Amino acid sequence: MAADAELLIDRRRLRRKLSLWRVVGIGGLIIAVGALGYRVRGGEGLGFPAIKPQIARISIGGFIAGSESTTKLIERVRDASAVQGVIVSISSPGGTTTGSEELYRNLRSLAEKKPMVAFVDGTAASGAYIAAIAADHIVARETALVGSIGVLFQYPDLSGLLDKVGVKVESVKSSPLKAEPSGFTPTSPEARAALASVVGDTYAWFKGLVSERRKMNDKELATVSDGRVFSGRQSVPLKLVDSVGGERQAVVWLETERNVAKGLPVRDWKPKSESDFKLWSALGTGADLMGMGGLATRLRQVGDETASIAQGGLLALWRPASADAP
Repeated sequence: MAADAELLIDRRRLRRKLSLWRVVGIGGLIIAVGALGYRVRGGEGLGFPAIKPQIARISIGGFIAGSESTTKLIERVRDASAVQGVIVSISSPGGTTTGSEELYRNLRSLAEKKPMVAFVDGTAASGAYIAAIAADHIVARETALVGSIGVLFQYPDLSGLLDKVGVKVESVKSSPLKAEPSGFTPTSPEARAALASVVGDTYAWFKGLVSERRKMNDKELATVSDGRVFSGRQSVPLKLVDSVGGERQAVVWLETERNVAKGLPVRDWKPKSESDFKLWSALGTGADLMGMGGLATRLRQVGDETASIAQGGLLALWRPASADAP
């Protein structure tokens, strides 16, 4: 009797183990089939390359300041065998010059391997226009804003305020131009001239890039490089963009001019998520919750500009005055 009881217990233990492994096996099979189905539909994720032929859409928006996740995204798109063509969808006022340069270089590397077209869905100004000219063809909406070819260096002069509150900032410098401009003292003519030289050199680099990529002569370049923005309709005869239209026209160009297969789905490719909790962003969220939308926008702009000083210094940014900005 004791032996029979022990045998019964052993059988129950074995059944439980087998049931556990069946559940694990079935669960694994479900996950694998689901992942495969997702890939076959053309999704991108889980670290596996897409399978279904497609056109990849890379979206460039907001303030451009250089991003490792965007660099890695472009590399993934470049190396994905299923991606037959790329649409770079742009709606950005620009950002730092170094961030824009990095984005341009990465997109040019992508364009050397995949047919690529830029689509201006809203704004491609300053640094965002640098990104747009990385493509061999640019399509813009008729009412899009394009251009703002120029470079900006801004800094606050707090010397008047400090005088009023009786604060004086002392400094010991190795040379007169070290740490200029400081914001705590008026900018000397020598310091201003040194900054103007840097701005002028970067401006010349920007114009040279536009001239080379858009095949403009000196007269054509002078017309578009005074810092103005133009509508999409104005931009065509000025050679800033090639045609007006929507994303469908960008797809048609890939199909007719770059022999991309017709009827391919356009799939969004996004950077892998990053933790990017910033003080200014948090303050902006708090202002939003209190119903102060204008202040919230300004706080986020301050955060972007503060980051730009550390990440890029000079700005290639179009920023019209805001009516509700403090």
